[in-house]
Amino acid sequence: MYQFSGKLKTLSIALIILGALGIAYGFYSAPKTVEEAKEIIAHQSSHGDSHDTVKSEVTLDNHAHDEHHDSAHDEHVFHQLQNKPWSALYVSLFFFLGVTLLVLAFYAIQRVAQAGWSIVLFRVMEAITANLLPTSIIMLLVVVSAVMHWNHMFPWMAEGTFTVGHENYDAIVDGKSWWMNVPGWAIRSVFYLAIWNAYRWFIRRNSIKEDTINDGGKTYKLNYNVSVGFIFLFMISESMMAWDWIMGLDPHWFSTLFAWYVLASLLVSALTVIAFVTIYLRSKGALPSVNDSHIHDLAKFMFGFSVFWTYLWFSQFMLIWYADIPEETTYFVARFNEYKLPFLAMVGMNFVFPILLLLNSDFKSIPWFVVIGGIVILFGHYIDVFVMIMPATVGAQWSFGIAELGSLLFFLGIFIYATFTSFSKANPIPRGNPFLGESEHFHYYNIEHRGESSVDH
Repeated sequence: MYQFSGKLKTLSIALIILGALGIAYGFYSAPKTVEEAKEIIAHQSSHGDSHDTVKSEVTLDNHAHDEHHDSAHDEHVFHQLQNKPWSALYVSLFFFLGVTLLVLAFYAIQRVAQAGWSIVLFRVMEAITANLLPTSIIMLLVVVSAVMHWNHMFPWMAEGTFTVGHENYDAIVDGKSWWMNVPGWAIRSVFYLAIWNAYRWFIRRNSIKEDTINDGGKTYKLNYNVSVGFIFLFMISESMMAWDWIMGLDPHWFSTLFAWYVLASLLVSALTVIAFVTIYLRSKGALPSVNDSHIHDLAKFMFGFSVFWTYLWFSQFMLIWYADIPEETTYFVARFNEYKLPFLAMVGMNFVFPILLLLNSDFKSIPWFVVIGGIVILFGHYIDVFVMIMPATVGAQWSFGIAELGSLLFFLGIFIYATFTSFSKANPIPRGNPFLGESEHFHYYNIEHRGESSVDH
């Protein structure tokens, strides 16, 4: 049995504490009044650290506009600055929750496909998915905070949005009220989290049960059938989750590709995380059956889905750019004008770098090559989530400061603690799986194919 080392446990707890302090500082430093917001903007403008896009914000004191316009604008910027700590938390929360969810989905796919190569990685994937519960609890708190108007990240939840004649009335959002309403949004959010966590609890319990009882394969078949049902529910809930939790931040904008785009971004990150945890545990001798061929195939998935993500990114961008419909192009205009550096860097980190590093078949079997490529991929897709969320919630007021770094450290600490605690509580080898032998001898097949050709089999 693997022992969760004291040093790693201490590191995870330290990250949680440091992250919590960073998050607390972000909320403490957020403006409490409109006047404080004006002072912050004036300070940013005087120091030139407002991304060269504060020309719309410095009008806070521009009396050339009428008083009503100035007042509304002041209130808008005030809400953006108040959203900063919430948005910093939300970016990291969505990233870690989404990555954990996609590890669970990939695990379910392996069971349904009855894949042989990945069996020795089952305990790794099960351990990673232990992070689903704490992140789901925090997401539930964020959902409650949005419903209670403790944050203003979802503009369509503002008072009067659906009331004809109210100053906040939005005819476009009102036309979507059959879906975009607070009770429905909250109920769906709870439903997503409940479905995902229920499957994770069931499959973890029964996976261990496979090892401890001999029932003629009944437990294995039950796990297979339940996994089939989960994949069906996952594909529906993941799409709806992307609409509710991300696209809902920009209620006027929509894309029929968006759910697939979010799926691809999180899936690449999930595969990278599986590779990282596997490489670490293998280096500690906790996964004796894992060999270079397993790492090679994980890297192939990382490479392949990086290309898939790029295909979806280009398809969404190209179609919107070519059609040039105002309500669609505003999404990319805001991101290109105010987030040009992270927007362009994200494309290079998520496509160009993985292509150059992982295209060669031999490099995919070298752990440190995979780690280097994986670090860039994870940062690239974190930036991808950052660019999905921040323009809609904080506009030009974005930065990467203490709150953002604190949120990353906080959820990283929770991830490490949950993952390695879970891994230490079960046999690292799923002895009861009927395909275990094929997985343990997977390298023989891989070597044979490599001897015939230099391309991936």
